[in-house]
Amino acid sequence: MGASSSPRPPLAEIETWIFDLDNTLYPGTCALYREVEQRMGQFIMDELKIDHAAAHALRRRFLDLHGTTLKGLMNEYGMEPGRFLDYVHEIDLSDVSENHALGAAIGALPGRKLIFTNGTVPHAQRVLARLGLTKHFAAIHDIVACNYSPKPNPASYDDFVRRYDIDPTRAAMVEDMARNLPPAAALGMTTIWITGGPHGEDEGHGAHIDYTIDDLTAFLQSIVPQPLATS
Repeated sequence: MGASSSPRPPLAEIETWIFDLDNTLYPGTCALYREVEQRMGQFIMDELKIDHAAAHALRRRFLDLHGTTLKGLMNEYGMEPGRFLDYVHEIDLSDVSENHALGAAIGALPGRKLIFTNGTVPHAQRVLARLGLTKHFAAIHDIVACNYSPKPNPASYDDFVRRYDIDPTRAAMVEDMARNLPPAAALGMTTIWITGGPHGEDEGHGAHIDYTIDDLTAFLQSIVPQPLATS
């Protein structure tokens, strides 16, 4: 558990649970991000008529300067975002399977459950359906709803909180990317970083992380213990 600048409420008293989607609700070992990254690279190669090395160098620059590949394409090339988002999310989800235990643990949590993702609503809907978690979430707030300004842009968090009438001091945010947690912590949210995926370094953001975990299901079960199964 990391340091916190202000007291956080007990987890059992959280009113709004905010979950990232990719590498958070399914294990980072599924490695869907690799296919997404490959498709982003291929899109750039096809659109800009450049080779593989140049496309991936451009992606790295976009990430540094603009936060996402998409934002770089929009800002520097006037790219229409819909085509890019549709293309990169046409991925194989066969490695993602239904997770009954996680569903029960999420369902037992107090309060609302929301998705806050840099992906799209259709992608989130596909993933949630594969996991068997669709019924547990009241809303999906995606990159389109953020006006294509992705996490960790603080303005997107402010808009998210206003849109869903969230009291940040009674909210918790679960993320696999440590860099996305400081804006949540600044608003007063309890922050939970799940490790074990492709973004395994806290990148110096440890002071903004209240809980560091490696098993989301077990962590949630510890908040509201599940009844033992009977035979």
